[in-house]
This record gives sequence, structure tokens and C-alpha cells, in this order.
Amino acid sequence: MNATTVKNRTATTIILVMCMIASNTFAQYRKHENKAFEKGEQLVYRIHYGIIDAGVAEIEVRDEDKVFAGRNVFHCVGKGYSKGAFDWFFKVRDRYETFIDREGIVPICFIRRVDEGGYKISQNYLYNHTTNVVQADGKPFSVGAHMQDMLSAFYFARTIDYSNAKVNDIFTIPAFVDNETFNLKIKYVGKEIIKTEFGNMRCLKFRPILQKGRIFKHEEDLNVWITDDDNHIPIRAQADILVGAIKMDLQSCKNTRSNLSIVK
Repeated sequence: MNATTVKNRTATTIILVMCMIASNTFAQYRKHENKAFEKGEQLVYRIHYGIIDAGVAEIEVRDEDKVFAGRNVFHCVGKGYSKGAFDWFFKVRDRYETFIDREGIVPICFIRRVDEGGYKISQNYLYNHTTNVVQADGKPFSVGAHMQDMLSAFYFARTIDYSNAKVNDIFTIPAFVDNETFNLKIKYVGKEIIKTEFGNMRCLKFRPILQKGRIFKHEEDLNVWITDDDNHIPIRAQADILVGAIKMDLQSCKNTRSNLSIVK
């Protein structure tokens, strides 16, 4: 075990202890129904940049029981890394962790370690849902109610009931990102059957509302398809950016909470 690994593990241990102490002040939580995921779920995505097999994203709900000050939590880990030729000129090694209260589907602790082409980010956030304050690396920020982090927002979005959604309905998810509150807005586009490695699947199509002109040419340049079932697993994401196109497809999934919406 090298010195860097020991240092990172020590820092993570300290952060988790801080989370446990901070969570003692969390007196009230909402109750939010979750039929989408359970511990043990594993999702693996293949990322393409044009015709290049550029990277892999792995997202899992650890198959373990975690308790912070009497609160049962999901321990979710997301990892992203470049591969092949893409790894030669732009190496990516990203890791995200979030500890989500099982009853309220809100984060208690968020850990982010990013290394993208030598650009590094290290963030440690503690969420107090009683006072609506996020401690970002020790600095307090006042936020709104039920605030999400970057990874917990992925899981929370899956728990939303879309059964009565109408085309052009907009769903808003508040998140605290890079020391700022950000309202993630997604527009419901409709239902589609798409061809996947698992067979043809019934999907719900969404279009995140983006600020055009920076990375994206147009507001509609990013589309996401999720399974039309209780899991609401993202199957495909496709983005047309200023310098090409990026596509992400689900490559494998394990321990889903219910059966996928495969057309037989």
C-alpha cells in the first residue's frame, strides 16, 4: 500500500466520522417512496466519443448495511475512467461517493475525487437537512430543502413517479454543485422503444434543459432514455457537443429491484 493510498483512506475515514457526528443533529427527514433501487444494484456504462470507445462509468449501491447515528443509508459509489486510445491523451480517473438516507432519499455525506487530464478536484460535503446547511470542506452554505449532490441526484431522479407525466412536463431537482445551488431541470419528451444489448426496451425519453452556447449547440442536444418500469434505469444518453458527439449505453446491470421493460 503506497503513501497516497494510505493518505486517501485516512482522509475518507475522518470524513465518515465527521458525517456520523454531524448526523446526530439531523432531527427530521421527509419520507419519500423508493421503488427504483436497492442495495446490491450494479450498473456499467460504455462511453463512446464518435467512433472511439472512450471510457467506462460504473455506478453501484454497495451491498452493505450502513448506519449513521441511527439513520439507515445507502452507500453509493460512482467511478469513471478513460480507456484505450482516449486514455493516452486525456486520462480520466473519477470517483464519487454519496451516503443517502433511505427514508428521505437525501444525501448525508458526499465525497468527490476527480482527476481529468491532470486537473484535480477534491470535495467533501456534509448535508444538514434540519438547518438546510451544507458544510463544503468546512465552509457553511445555506441551501433549500431536500438538496441533492451530484450522485444522489441520479438516484433521486429514478424514484420520481412519471406515470402521469405529459409531454413537455418539467421536473426540477435541486442540487448543490461546486459550492453553488443548481436546479437540474429535465423535460419529458415521450415514450419510445429503443434497440439495446438487452433487446428492444420500452423507455421514457427526457431532455435536460441546458444552457446552450458553451458545450452544446442547442438546448435539445442532450437526450436520456430510462426504462419504462419501476427501476427507471438510464439505458442511453446521447449528446451532440460543439466538437462532436458523445454516447453512453448501459453495458451490464445486476440486482435490479424489478424486471426491466424488455419488449418480448
